[in-house]
Amino acid sequence: MGYCALHTTTTISRSKFTTRGRSKMNTSLSPQKDKITITIHLTPFNRAALVLGVIAFQIVLHLYLSALYFSSDGFLPLIPAQSSSCNDGLVYVYDLPKSFNLDLLKGRDALDQRFMISETYANAGFGPHVSSEFDSIIPPQFRSAWFATDQFAAELIYHRRMLNHRCRTSDPTVATAFYVPFYVGLAVDRHLWNYTATPTERDLDCSMLLHWLRDQPPFRRSNGWDHFLTISRITWNFRRRPGENWGSSFLVMPEMQNVTRLIIERSPWDEMDVAIPYPTSFHPESAAQLRDWQHFVLERERQILYGFAGAPRPKIKGDFRIMLNKSCEEAGPACKAVDCSDIKCVHGNAETLELFLDSDFCLQPKGDSYTRRSIFDCIIAGAVPVFFWRETTRGQHNWFLGEEGEEEEWSVFISRKDVRRGRVSIRDVLEGISEERVRKMRDKVVELIPRLIYMAGAQGLGEGLDDAFDVALKGIFRRFQGQRQRWR
Repeated sequence: MGYCALHTTTTISRSKFTTRGRSKMNTSLSPQKDKITITIHLTPFNRAALVLGVIAFQIVLHLYLSALYFSSDGFLPLIPAQSSSCNDGLVYVYDLPKSFNLDLLKGRDALDQRFMISETYANAGFGPHVSSEFDSIIPPQFRSAWFATDQFAAELIYHRRMLNHRCRTSDPTVATAFYVPFYVGLAVDRHLWNYTATPTERDLDCSMLLHWLRDQPPFRRSNGWDHFLTISRITWNFRRRPGENWGSSFLVMPEMQNVTRLIIERSPWDEMDVAIPYPTSFHPESAAQLRDWQHFVLERERQILYGFAGAPRPKIKGDFRIMLNKSCEEAGPACKAVDCSDIKCVHGNAETLELFLDSDFCLQPKGDSYTRRSIFDCIIAGAVPVFFWRETTRGQHNWFLGEEGEEEEWSVFISRKDVRRGRVSIRDVLEGISEERVRKMRDKVVELIPRLIYMAGAQGLGEGLDDAFDVALKGIFRRFQGQRQRWR
């Protein structure tokens, strides 16, 4: 058998001393301290048992952490903790085969082969922290909140937050809502720019997902009415019609007709689409950091009347962006433009942020579709957006920006037709808005910021504040409570 021995000794520690012979010592000594030494003597058998015990503990710990983390994919810890405060409902997150989400991140490049997926979607979808170019633009206390976030990262961001949500349940029989973490944007992107891909190839991942979903008891029970997912691309990429050679037909497949989609741009003719904010680069770590940022942008001294960030498209006949650039040149110091050609504005950049921070207004023409990420970059910086298409706001992000008609409180509309025909001058319209009115609009813009950002913390902002994810999930719970009578 092994045994344990206890030895006690007294030591004297010295900060600095000199000796004059063996018996003399400097008096600047620290207090005496007792030192206890424990010696454990083990037999060979006990030593072997101890080693095996340590190895077994390490194996169990590794398996536990493997289940708790997506360690190789940058996800934060998964802490499903059902809370007694979940009066709105409980969400059940399907454990899909990884081929429908995490495997789509591995081993391939992102959009147009320009960015590596592993870098673009690091940090649970937020991407890497911004470069040192931002150091001269944002105060140090906000540096940790800024990431080079891709505008198509919503699927990862929502998945991570769902897994960590306090109202996530592991019991499907008590769930109010069922989340399907399918990275459909990434799946469709694999063939989006491949014009030789067949319809079957374009729809393969989506068809396989729906085949899997049809076999799940909760889906069969409700026919999808209490199911939802996030889509990180615009709705038009998933509505391919017969004979067309673009995108997927995912949203027109029969199994998707009752499923709610949180999507960055919705179809105004499909009530199952719910528009969510494009991810921006600002992800505060706390409610206090967010409030400090709101104060910063609200009180910032702005030197430019209006700014425009965008890439002209000369191949498009009558490109409106070219007209905006011309208007900016004619306005002189009242306007500044950032040319986003050659993708330098992708994932947000320092020059664009500085432009919006310095401008009272920011021009927001439509992008590839009626909405664009720049709208949200503009608002985060405290600038008032100027729209030229009613469709950009009409029926889009109502859960987050307010109902139709309320946009006049935080934005300006100028008819693009009047601009084209020379009936109005953008500069004259914006200069004609009183300082008091501009201040009120900016106040409203800054008030909207929390509802448009995705918090860095896995549990949200706290302190009674809702970020975009919280607004979306609460909206889902309300929606499903109202829809329950349709399928029960």
